[in-house]
Amino acid sequence: MSNSDAAAVLTTPDLDEAVRAVRALLDIADTTRAEVDFEAEIRSPEVLARVLEVLPALKWSAAAGEEHGSSDAGDDPAQCLPIAVFDWCHPLDLAEPFIAALGPDPAAVRFDLEAWPEVPEAGLERISQKYAYLTLSVNSRDLYQHELFEDHAVHVHVRNAALAEDTARIAWLADQIGGRFTGQVEMAPL
Repeated sequence: MSNSDAAAVLTTPDLDEAVRAVRALLDIADTTRAEVDFEAEIRSPEVLARVLEVLPALKWSAAAGEEHGSSDAGDDPAQCLPIAVFDWCHPLDLAEPFIAALGPDPAAVRFDLEAWPEVPEAGLERISQKYAYLTLSVNSRDLYQHELFEDHAVHVHVRNAALAEDTARIAWLADQIGGRFTGQVEMAPL
């Protein structure tokens, strides 16, 4: 297991703008064999119903401190709200329907990429899958939904944001979407 640094490159109250930025970054990335992972806190029956339309075999557990229940036990998630979702390894085409289903509930949608490409004109080498990730935090500014807001943050992952070559990649990726490196970096265990 390794860690990456996730750097916020765009924060916006406009979910459509955040999704457009994610699309632009996916167009840059090597998405061969890419997958998407979902983490969320679902609090309402309405959001749960929409999410289950997208992910009928949803992996979840009752939120901490609440009544016990989980998808592994075959429990009814509607009887265990709020629930924590940890559902990984899905095709990329499920990302946007999942995002649209969330309403006001917080989530992290992580795109596991094949690579960040080489960019010779910027002096950037190819970054392998080990450190090539992209996360959209929905209704939150951080990876783990500790800071709930009505805005959304796009994070790019690199090996170490303190290294000059990784800082350059963060800045380059931010420029591609009209964003900027905000200085917000979180360690992301992978």
